[in-house]
Amino acid sequence: MTDLVTRALRPQELRTASGLFRAALHAKPLSDEEWPVAEQAYQPGRNLGVFDSGTGELLGTARSTDADLTVPGGATVPLAAVTGVGVRADRTRRGVLTELMRAQLDDFSRRAVPAASLYATEGVIYGRFGYGVATLSRSLTVNSRLARLRPEVPAGGECELLDLDTAPERLPGIYADMARLPGMMTRSSYWWRSMWIALRKTDEPVVTVLHHGPHGADGFALYRVVGKQSGFVGTMRLLDLQAGSAEAFAGLWRFLLGVDLVDEIRADGRPLGEPVELLFTDPRACEVTATADETWLRLIDVPTALAARSWEGEPLVVEVNDPMLASNTGSFLVGPDGVERTDSAPRLRLGVDALAMIYLGGWRPSALARVGRVRLAGEGVAEQADRLFGTRATPWCGTFF
Repeated sequence: MTDLVTRALRPQELRTASGLFRAALHAKPLSDEEWPVAEQAYQPGRNLGVFDSGTGELLGTARSTDADLTVPGGATVPLAAVTGVGVRADRTRRGVLTELMRAQLDDFSRRAVPAASLYATEGVIYGRFGYGVATLSRSLTVNSRLARLRPEVPAGGECELLDLDTAPERLPGIYADMARLPGMMTRSSYWWRSMWIALRKTDEPVVTVLHHGPHGADGFALYRVVGKQSGFVGTMRLLDLQAGSAEAFAGLWRFLLGVDLVDEIRADGRPLGEPVELLFTDPRACEVTATADETWLRLIDVPTALAARSWEGEPLVVEVNDPMLASNTGSFLVGPDGVERTDSAPRLRLGVDALAMIYLGGWRPSALARVGRVRLAGEGVAEQADRLFGTRATPWCGTFF
């Protein structure tokens, strides 16, 4: 087996890493004109590479950016947003990815980052590294010719169009001021740069809509219109919609439905609990076309993560097993008064990946117990665990990275 060397990438190695990752996704490398702009989306010190110790060739890469994750109760914890994970096609299934993940988790632990998150290209990969599906999303198709808003839907405020030169100056501040659901994250300057790069490369123009409420801008949406098969009528692809109030949510949808020469609106990655279909006199004007895993969460520091979120219900002793980060393994008394290690007999036993799945409230412990992912001991423990880990809002990230 090839000896591997894992280290932080040097600035001059980032383009090679970009090419490797894009090749893993079957995409062509960035051009000489594209790279100087794309390079600005790489946060220094957060880029790893695995090298062949004999040849010095780059075999695999992974990177991350710093953010903050909103947890149940409204507090935030530092988060590593993991992306750009790829292994060269002729070196897969030889331990390169395992080495990458171990090195990255160790780095997060050294930097006292209690949680990491990613979007998985394949569903079988990241569970073995302690990641679990923490948020879900759904895809919608709204027939804009049939959708009629109910009379009680809020009128909303004024909507303003921004061009792609003005939007980067205004949207980051608006998003930063919004209240966030559990699972949502801050958007770093590196994330915004990456998004603007992608939006400028689309074949169709991207439209940015800003909603103004009584106290200023409180929501926005981005879309493009594609697939004009006959005449000028096409499909609107909703790229992002963030609303800080019910009025902003209704006002933005009112605007989108009023755009001419559009016969349907397709929106991917929307929250499970978002009541889009309830806006309409006929809720079937909005069809749910898919439900899928959204973000996968990895708890790097279990005690810190548990202590950060709020709890309701009776305290419970939870035993966690983490094969990769031994400091997480142990039993914890979890309840409204806090979290502490304990030698008491556990009533809920689970792996760190399953803990990530219930941490934000996306899954009930009882549901995981039904499929063997969680072990419960004693009468009434399922109900007790569901109350303790339950949340008032369905978690959602809403920021692709």
